Amino acid sequence: MTAQLIDGNALSKTLRADVATRAAALTARGHRPGLAVVLVGDNPASEVYVRNKVKACQDNGLHSVMDRFPAALAESDLLAHIAKLNADPSIHGILVQLPLPAHIDSHKVIEAIVPEKDVDGFHVANAGALLTGKPLFLPCTPYGVVKMFEAHGIDLKGANAVVIGRSNIVGKPMALLLLEAGATVTICHSKTRDIGKHTRDADVVVAATGRRNILTVDMVKPGATVIDVGMSRNDEGKLCGDVDFDAVREVAGYITPVPGGVGPMTITMLLVNTTEAAERTAQG
Repeated sequence: MTAQLIDGNALSKTLRADVATRAAALTARGHRPGLAVVLVGDNPASEVYVRNKVKACQDNGLHSVMDRFPAALAESDLLAHIAKLNADPSIHGILVQLPLPAHIDSHKVIEAIVPEKDVDGFHVANAGALLTGKPLFLPCTPYGVVKMFEAHGIDLKGANAVVIGRSNIVGKPMALLLLEAGATVTICHSKTRDIGKHTRDADVVVAATGRRNILTVDMVKPGATVIDVGMSRNDEGKLCGDVDFDAVREVAGYITPVPGGVGPMTITMLLVNTTEAAERTAQG
């Protein structure tokens, strides 16, 4: 059996078309959705991400500004800039690209963004509200994965789900969303003694560690849904994920590729969150 591919590019296209329609309706009423992306320093990977986010906004009718600062920027200056964006009525979403230079406290920076413009869903108010199932915004990557489950009719009620990784950005919120959907959830991480012991019973596995081939074919139950959130490069410099894709796709029921899987969905859900923020503002 070869797994059915969950194509993030195709699903993104559909969702972005809906965003473009909603953005056009808002713009006609004088509420064009606006996203501010803040980049500090010159991390090459961050530059690519930011460029893609800005382009996605422009392609789908959103207003986007990119504020770029040198790595030596003082933390106080960055906080002052965020305060300015918080007060700007044309900006509905604020995204500070991580990682930040070592002298800047990223936690403090994220907390400086007002929760109603926290389209990344990282602010403690949104992260805490996720625990109760009532966040203003869902974090973009786990939100994108949920949309993938929905698009393919993957029923999570009663499913055994394993999340590999416990980051605040993907692992923890992903586990909460799976729980909310009715799955029985196990979180594995670098201290887990035998990850395969957990994944072999799993109907759904979400791998989000950034460590290549952490999930191999002997660790996957036949017919399982495998979502690969990880991204790294192999010895030849080719982009790959956390999953041994070629081998696992012969056993799994559904699988996401890298690239072209979860990546495009993350940016798409950022557009969805920004549009939603603008809709809330328009409703007053």
